[in-house]
Amino acid sequence: MGNRPDYDLGTSGVQPLQQGDITRIGQACGNGWRKVFNVYAKLLYSLPAEFGFRQNSHSWQQYRDQYLLQKGSQTALMFSPTELSQSHCLHLLMGRTFARSVLCEEEVTWLNREFALDSRRCRIICPYFDYRQLSNQKILFLGDLIQELMKRHRLLLED
Repeated sequence: MGNRPDYDLGTSGVQPLQQGDITRIGQACGNGWRKVFNVYAKLLYSLPAEFGFRQNSHSWQQYRDQYLLQKGSQTALMFSPTELSQSHCLHLLMGRTFARSVLCEEEVTWLNREFALDSRRCRIICPYFDYRQLSNQKILFLGDLIQELMKRHRLLLED
């Protein structure tokens, strides 16, 4: 994603959050970041059980608070396009503007005005994680795209 919270996230590189960090970031950085975390948790929680995001949670809110972006969650938010080279991952690029700054148009197939696929590299361009841009209906559509790409690439979520 192109935005980074105005919050000390530690050193560079991928760092897992600790329990309570999502709440602290939301309080320090505002409603926009709460929306990002909420949409991210709703998306993952909407995926089928075999993805493993629901196994220890009774709600998307519990998943968000106890597992999202934490060690072993197999989730991350990346703010630098250099980390997109990881081939064993599914990458969601949030927002057309950010995606265009990272990818060449020839690399993607636009499915509609808001969603595009780079099937070869297992990337999906989607709306920014905000309720106005990524409604519940669009979250379900994105979940279907994720399932399709994961099957196509046979990506497994492992600890």
